[in-house]
Amino acid sequence: MIADQDKSAAADAAVDEVIDGMLVGLGTGSTAAFAIRRLGERVAAGLRIRAVATSQRSADLAREVGIDVLDFADVAATDLVIDGADEIDDRLYAIKGAGGAMLREKIVAASAARMIVIADGSKRVERIGAAKLPVEVLPFAYSFVRRRLAELGAAVELRGGAAAPFRTDQDNLVLDCRFGTIDDPVALDAALSAIPGVLGHGLFLREVDRAVIAVRGQVTRLDRRV
Repeated sequence: MIADQDKSAAADAAVDEVIDGMLVGLGTGSTAAFAIRRLGERVAAGLRIRAVATSQRSADLAREVGIDVLDFADVAATDLVIDGADEIDDRLYAIKGAGGAMLREKIVAASAARMIVIADGSKRVERIGAAKLPVEVLPFAYSFVRRRLAELGAAVELRGGAAAPFRTDQDNLVLDCRFGTIDDPVALDAALSAIPGVLGHGLFLREVDRAVIAVRGQVTRLDRRV
């Protein structure tokens, strides 16, 4: 598939920025998995790094390909995070969390000196908002938070449905919200973060330093404007 080839090309370009001695944050999702596998190839060829992972499945994959994975609870800072995105625009505003790990991803991103997002061209948009915006919720606060999200104008769905709700690695729930094009992401970020019971959400507005996007094998790099 062309999309998979582009994910792989973007992942390769980002992993090329990893150097000996780095502590690398590993994202979650199908695109991040390409980066983890490519990083494993470089480790097998002699690259000396350590890593932390944003989900158990990323940690499992990293160990499978020979990467030394640390417990992030013991790590105060990382050098570089490589992760995917569901949408990203030219301001490097992104929506993340289709893989259900946005809270851990945001924490690890905050620990990093730099964050690189990798994506195929379908993820690059003029303005974020078409993708579902995931919100991680304390189960105790589920009904209250759902009402507050609806009051903000979101169409809200419980991921997995009521019969078998999806659970994050922290055993929390995820509410997938559709806001449409988000005219003021900064204001929405503040509004979501102010709701008691919201533990995290998929708006990444300050974290991304570089986007590496591949379209039919052609790699483009977008850097955050100072």
